[in-house]
Amino acid sequence: MECLNQMTIEKIVEQALQDGYLTPAMEAEVGRICDTASELSIEEYMALDRLMGSLLTGEVVAVPRKQFINVMEELVLTEAIARVAEIESTSDATLDLGDIAAYALNRLPPLYATTEEGANFQRETARGELSDLIAEQVHQAIARSLDQPDFYPDRQTIQKKPTDKVLGQVSALLQDHAHKFEPAQASR
Repeated sequence: MECLNQMTIEKIVEQALQDGYLTPAMEAEVGRICDTASELSIEEYMALDRLMGSLLTGEVVAVPRKQFINVMEELVLTEAIARVAEIESTSDATLDLGDIAAYALNRLPPLYATTEEGANFQRETARGELSDLIAEQVHQAIARSLDQPDFYPDRQTIQKKPTDKVLGQVSALLQDHAHKFEPAQASR
C-alpha cells in the first residue's frame, strides 16, 4: 500500500473496500484531508458515503484504535507516580509525569497483551523479573528531568484533536453505532 499521506479520500476508500478494513491510520488521513480542505469535491463526498455504507453493512470493518495494551505503561506510570509524589512533596520541584514515563518507556521492553489473562501474566512476570529495571529507568528519567533546563516553556503536549469537524463527528458516530448495526434496521 502506498504512503497514506499521499493518498486521496477516494484511494483510501478504495483500499478499505479492497482490504475489508479501515485502519486507524486510514481514518486519520481521511480526517486530515477533510480538516485541511476548504471544500470537498462531489467525488470525495461520494467516496465517504460509500465508506459509511460499507461500514454499516459490514463490508468494511473499522479496526479499533487499540486492540491491545502495553502492560509496561501501567507499571511505569505506577512507579513514576509514586516517585514523583515523593519528590514533589519534599521539594518545590514540579515534574512532568508524561516526560518521565516516556523517557523510561523508551528504555524498557514493551509487554503487550490482548486479553486480561495475558495482561495479568505480563504484570506478574514484570513484577518478578523487571521491577528493579523499571525502578532504575524511572529514577534515571526523574534525574534527567530535574537536571534539564526549561528550554521550551511554551511547548504543547499531545492532545486529542477536537471532533467538531464533520468527519470527526461521522467517525465518532460510526465508532459508536456501526458495531450495533443489524440488517433488519436498514428498512427504516
